[in-house]
Amino acid sequence: MGETGAMSTELTAGVSTEVVDICSELIRIDTSNYGTNEGPGERKAAEYVAGLLDEVGIESTILESANSRASLVADWAPEGTDTTLPPLLVHGHLDVVPANAADWQVDPFAGEITDGCVWGRGAVDMKDFDAMVLDVVRARARAGAAPRRPIKLVFTADEEAGSQYGATWLVNEHRDLLEGCTEAIGEVGGFSLTIRDDLRLYLIQTAEKGMAWLNLFADGRAGHGSFRNDDNAVTELAAAVARIGQHKWPYKITSAQQAFLDAVSEALDIELNLDEVEQTLTRLGSISRMVGATMSNTANPTMLGGGYKHNVIPGQATASIDGRFVPGGREEFLATIKELLGDKVRYEFEQDNAAVETEFSGALVEAMQHCLAVEDPGAKAVPYLMSGGTDAKAWDKLGIRSFGFAPLRLPAELDFVGMFHGVDERVPTDSLEFGTRVLDRFLQQA
Repeated sequence: MGETGAMSTELTAGVSTEVVDICSELIRIDTSNYGTNEGPGERKAAEYVAGLLDEVGIESTILESANSRASLVADWAPEGTDTTLPPLLVHGHLDVVPANAADWQVDPFAGEITDGCVWGRGAVDMKDFDAMVLDVVRARARAGAAPRRPIKLVFTADEEAGSQYGATWLVNEHRDLLEGCTEAIGEVGGFSLTIRDDLRLYLIQTAEKGMAWLNLFADGRAGHGSFRNDDNAVTELAAAVARIGQHKWPYKITSAQQAFLDAVSEALDIELNLDEVEQTLTRLGSISRMVGATMSNTANPTMLGGGYKHNVIPGQATASIDGRFVPGGREEFLATIKELLGDKVRYEFEQDNAAVETEFSGALVEAMQHCLAVEDPGAKAVPYLMSGGTDAKAWDKLGIRSFGFAPLRLPAELDFVGMFHGVDERVPTDSLEFGTRVLDRFLQQA
């Protein structure tokens, strides 16, 4: 092994000294995103990240799309970096979904470290990856160990509410800051799924469903609640919502989904039958819920509104739908929704974000597999389609190939998927340390 490889090995043994503390400190900065601009925003977290980078000589820029809605951008290409290569975009978001402290065993914003885990809102979504990236970059900067290619560090606002004040705003208003980037890594992927003691599948996100958040409106004839009314907006809306909620969406298997199913079939040494596939996937544990949601388009009613008094029939009733469609499935999704709504209910978009997909191939993918295998000989990287959405939707508008690669070797018994937006969110400290070692090797090879 040459000098570069030796340096990487030495660094890998020591990069995990800060990651737990950084993760805990980030959690203590409340960046709850309520879907409005009324929350605390991300400014304090962005300033904390800027301070950590400044300590090791990395300049950064904080940009605000609105009051306290802050994102941070930094370029890192120290001496020894091959600047003829395009920069790799390494991104994480700073906001988190809200948490009700009464439901938790611990204060969700205390960053408590107990039972071998860092607890708190954002521990897995996604201040864990933010901390891993900061740990690795700081350790390398101190040691004078350059990454192979330039790194574009971006920590965004507003990912949890559709990225309008974060990644999408950066793409629309400051796309020059992302010039040259062709590939990116971020959430949600790189975490392990234990099949047996000597085999763990590490799920690399190569695709994610599109988002169609719909507002439904039914108009009718207002009147007294004691009268008969054959044009009742509430009745029309309720029937449409029930049809949507009860609809059985047909399977629509994408290339990423098929590749994941093939990997599971091989790992379990069984032949997957689509008629029984979801039942079989329950053998994988909690991940089966996410996988099941990516077998087809989905639409879930989430909110209802209408009326203001028991004896008044309102002239309008409203509802909200969380719609998700697989890559290539948008038109079919909207056509089905229109049919289910009927003639008296209409919809408007609250959010309309495209599905994204890239191939599970190339030098970046090979580096992921190699770096995982060095730290875990039982590792096998496999692609998968994620049911939710990430900032990758914004980067896709610039033609950037995005991968979910936030590497974590997890205990087999941990309900990791259930931690996303869940109660008692936490991440094992040794998983964080594993992730920093993988990322350190990855920046040497990517």
